[in-house]
Order: sequence, then structure tokens, then C-alpha cells
Amino acid sequence: MTTNKIDKKPPYLMIAILFFGAFISFLNNSLLNVALPTIMVDFEKDYATVQWLATGYMLVSGILIPASAFLITRFKNRHLFITAMSLFTLGTALAAYAPNFGLLLTGRMIQAAGSSVMGPLLMNIMLVSFPREKRGTAMGVFGLVMITAPAIGPTLSGYIVEHWDWRLLFEMILPFAIISLILAIWKLENIMETRHTTLDYLSVVLSILGFGGVLYGCSTASNDGWTDVKVLTTLIFGGLGIILFIIRQLRLENPLLDLHVYKYPMFALGSIISMVITAAMFSGMILTPAYVQSVRGISPLDSGLIMLPGAIVMGIMSPITGKLFDKFGPRVLAFIGISITAYSTYLLSGMDLETTKTTIVLMYTLRMFGMSMVMMPIMTNGLNQLPTRLNPHGTAINNTVQQVVGSIGTALFVTLMNSVATNKGEELLEAAKEANPEKLQDQTFLIGIQQQALLEGIQISFLVATGVTILALILSIFLKRVNVNSQHTQQITK
Repeated sequence: MTTNKIDKKPPYLMIAILFFGAFISFLNNSLLNVALPTIMVDFEKDYATVQWLATGYMLVSGILIPASAFLITRFKNRHLFITAMSLFTLGTALAAYAPNFGLLLTGRMIQAAGSSVMGPLLMNIMLVSFPREKRGTAMGVFGLVMITAPAIGPTLSGYIVEHWDWRLLFEMILPFAIISLILAIWKLENIMETRHTTLDYLSVVLSILGFGGVLYGCSTASNDGWTDVKVLTTLIFGGLGIILFIIRQLRLENPLLDLHVYKYPMFALGSIISMVITAAMFSGMILTPAYVQSVRGISPLDSGLIMLPGAIVMGIMSPITGKLFDKFGPRVLAFIGISITAYSTYLLSGMDLETTKTTIVLMYTLRMFGMSMVMMPIMTNGLNQLPTRLNPHGTAINNTVQQVVGSIGTALFVTLMNSVATNKGEELLEAAKEANPEKLQDQTFLIGIQQQALLEGIQISFLVATGVTILALILSIFLKRVNVNSQHTQQITK
């Protein structure tokens, strides 16, 4: 094992460089979705093909994040970050000046390969740089970057696509990526322990098949339906891959992902609550734009602006929540935060065709405020219980779980919304046919029926999301604060 010197004072300059790089990569992750229709026209591709710019990015990240524990354990943090940022910069340049769709997609995949390790790497450096009793504040600042960057993305890209060319989305990221790379080469130091460990290639293959299959199956289920042969096949093979992956990890002496972290009760409970909250959070991120754009006919840019205050509040609250966690522990924050989230989710289920923009902004912002009090405290409390050697595995598992559960939650809520909307639409059409068949020739009337049907689908989906959030609320009662002053971090206080 090689041990690098860890200063008593946290390496703030180095952390700032890492934050800068992570912010750029997180921002890039959410920039492109709004631009997909424009890219579809420019390259004369159908939407299913262009959608791979988003789906492929998610798949590469989901496949590589489980391997981040091995990479962080095996390689020095300086070399790892420089390699990751070099890949990200190369991918950004390729995407910005791609003459055809194939090279654009290749650039996005290379971006994802570089970006996937940045979040876990930064989180691990935060864990070793700050004492356990101050980790809440540090991780809160990390949450500010992780939350704010993707939240700004849709609004920023909507404005750029509306006024300039979509290539600017990559061209404006490129110089910042280069600056981050230069700063890393100039100032980055090694502060994390490394040890020689071997890579189990079968685990890598099972990880790719398992997580890749589930992520792809869920992403296509939203459009093709759960009964589609391709969807069912990828989900079945993905599920089998994950089961075999888990069995193999439990048998290996040096697993790719050490699942023994689930022996620590607060990490396990925090992970479960995080799964439930992630599913509920993604529901709001999908259902709210669907309501604003498809039901109310508001433009994508204005839709992003409606959701932006909530994201800003969540970002501002993240460091504050971190400080509150250091003082009060996770249970009070989680219970209050999830209660607010459940209540605001229920309020969103009551949106109708007359709900004002101001009301939508207030309800969505209240929901984001509640969520800002939950995610980082429960994750930090769980990581505090792990011994330092398991930190890379804990962060990799948390990130992987969020990717998979977010994808599954999105697919389930979209399916529910579409199913309810289809049934309601058929019901309204049948009623109109019996009452006044001539109205069925009126295009405006038919659009109104579609909007009403979709509205009911969104309302029911938000009600289900409320129930899911209440489940997390019940689980939060059992949270206990890890005793960070104990030599044995697995001890907890009531």
C-alpha cells in the first residue's frame, strides 16, 4: 500500500479544482436534452436515433460508475482526475465540431467515460480531507455543485438553442474543461491511499450486462412499453446479470464492488431511503415539465424557468443542510424534509388547467426545499459508519443505485402517466361520441381531450409519488446518528 501525506488542514485549492471540473461535467450532463429536436433536424435523424445522445451517456456512466471503486483504490487521485478530465475535454471537442451524427455520439460517449469517475472521486477526496464530525458541511458544499449544475442545464440550453446554434452548448464548455485540466496538471496532489488490487474481468462483464441492461430496458420502456420484446429481453438479461454480479461480489476476496458495506445498518438504511427519494425526485423532474409543456402549452425555455427557482433553493440549502446535519444529525432533518416533500408532492397532484404559474413555482420550489434536507444528510451519515477503506465502495454503490433507481422510477412513472392518460382519453372520446359526435371533427376539442387525459395521468402519478415519499418518511424514523467520536465508527447514538 502507498500512503500519501494528508495535511491536517483540508487541501482547499485542490478541492476547488476538483469542484470546478465536477461542476462542468455535471452541467454538461443535462445540457443536451432540450437541443435534441434541433439536432434531429440538422442531421436528418429520427428521434429514436438522436435520443441515444442522452441514453448512451447515461448507459456509459451507469456501466463505469461501479468500476470507480476499483479505479479510486488502485490509482492515484491526481492521475485519475487528469485522465478523466482529458477524456472529457477530448469528447467535448469532438462533439462540438462533429461533421456527422456518428462522431457527435462518439464524443458524447467519451465525455461520459471521463465524467463518470469525477463525482465518486471528488466525494472520496472530501471524505478523507475532513474529519467525520465536519463531513456534513463539506458534503453539503459538494451537494451544491451536484444539484445546481444539472438544474441550470435545461434553462441555459433552452435559451442557447432558441437564439444560437446547438454546437455552442459544447463550445462554451470546452475552454472551461481545458482550464480545469491545466489547473489539475499544475496544482493537483495525491492525498488518498492506494493499494495494489486486481481487476476481476468477469465482474466487469456482469456489471456491463446487468446495469447496462436494466438502464437500457427502463429508458426504452418509457416509449415502447413494458411488454415490448426488446424491453423485456434487456430487462431479463439485465436482472440476471445483476443477480450474478451480486453473487460473485460476495464470493470474491477483492470484489469490484464490496457489498459488505450493507452490513453497516445506517449505510444500508440510508441507501434504501435514498432509493425511495430518488424515485420520487425523478417523478417530479419528469411529471412537472410534462404538465407545464404538454398540458399548459408553455415553451421549454419558460418551463425551465419555472423549475429553476426550486433548483436554486435546493442548491443554496445544500451547504446549510450540511451544517445542520453536523449539529443535529440525520433523523430530524430527514423527517422534516421528507414531510415537506410528501406534502408538496400531494399539492402538485392537485394541479389543473387553471393553476397559475406562480402557484406551480411555489409548489415545486417547496418540494425541492424539502428534498434538500434529505439526500446529503442520510448519505453522509451512512458513509460516516464505514471504515475509510470502504469509502470508495460506499460512494460507488450510492452513485450506481441512484442511476439505476432513477431510471426505473422515471420509466414507471411515465408508464403510469401514459396508461392513465390513454384510458381517460378513450373514456372522454366515448362520452363525446355519445353526447355530440360532431365535436369529434373539431381539432381544438380533440386537443382539449388529450390535455385533460394527460392531466389526469399526471395527477394520479403525483398521488403515487406521494405514497412512495410517505414510505421514505416511515423509514426515516429509524435513522440514528453515527457516533463519529468513537474509534469504532459502526457504533451509533440514539
